[in-house]
Amino acid sequence: MHEWLVNYGFYSLFLLSFLAATLLPLGSEWLVVALLIGRQNPVAVVLVATAGNYLGALSTYWIGLYGGDFLRRRVLRMDEETTLKAERFYERFGSWSLLLSFLPVIGDPLCLVGGVLQVGFIRFSFLVLTGKLARYAAVAWLTLEGAAL
Repeated sequence: MHEWLVNYGFYSLFLLSFLAATLLPLGSEWLVVALLIGRQNPVAVVLVATAGNYLGALSTYWIGLYGGDFLRRRVLRMDEETTLKAERFYERFGSWSLLLSFLPVIGDPLCLVGGVLQVGFIRFSFLVLTGKLARYAAVAWLTLEGAAL
């Protein structure tokens, strides 16, 4: 599987980055590192990974936006008290918490909650793109600096 993903380069990176930004427990950083070590263009690697990850997050946001009530009540089985707690948390930290959408475990649910609580599309896009771009740029920079040692 590893060889297949590396051999298909940017296609694999886009797909893996997209899937990693959904509620599936995947990571795409290892492929970013592998492609950079394989001498791929760092700017292209960062942009493809960011685009895939943003679009995956956007799909999670849309699921929250259009399926929020169903998800909250039927899938997550959240009662009114739990829903109010989640809304208070989001009010406290606000949509700025979407900058942390790149973090493992909490990042994908933040995008889902952003949709459920109807964060504006422009604000969502700006915050999520900023966080994801910063993460992939940091991974690329650390990889290239480490490879130079």
